[in-house]
Amino acid sequence: MGLKQIIESQPDFAWAGEAKSGREALALLRSAQCDVLLLDLSLPDMSGLDVLRQIKAHHEAVATLVLSSYPENQYGLNVLRAGASGFVSKSADDGELCRAIRAAVRGGRYVSPELAEMLVSGMQGPAGEPRHSVLSEREFQIFCKLAEGKSVSEIAAKLFLSVKTVSTYRTRILEKMSMKTNADITYYAIKNNLLQ
Repeated sequence: MGLKQIIESQPDFAWAGEAKSGREALALLRSAQCDVLLLDLSLPDMSGLDVLRQIKAHHEAVATLVLSSYPENQYGLNVLRAGASGFVSKSADDGELCRAIRAAVRGGRYVSPELAEMLVSGMQGPAGEPRHSVLSEREFQIFCKLAEGKSVSEIAAKLFLSVKTVSTYRTRILEKMSMKTNADITYYAIKNNLLQ
């Protein structure tokens, strides 16, 4: 309700609709026209990153802002790589949210000052970046599912990939992050607030 009030209070914004799950959001995009989608990463039926991937594949004209309580320093870079127009913390004030929406409507990207600092310091080298920043978008997606305790075959079925492909990704993730087991992945994810 708070988001709806913020959006309706702006003369240049209009509320197009609301969805309670990833599948509802994708269905809503097929029936209602919108310029910007505010997407939470934590959804009851599917990962917000999976929804973002579907939007980029089937609704590329829709700008997607990720609005999440997940830590920006852990997820911000990954959602930008996945094609999001920006990452806004749920603790952001109304003004920041409206700036992010306006930037997305113009076809730009929105990054908070904190995320901008991370991006700038990342250009000087990976020293301050989290270890998982070396993962590609797909590797990070599989990393998160492994951290949740999903098996390779469960991940393969969910992402419509072969078990062999997911196994290859898992091996690459373990190598890139200098880990040996799924337990290492889970431990890292918990320690770095990548699971909720």
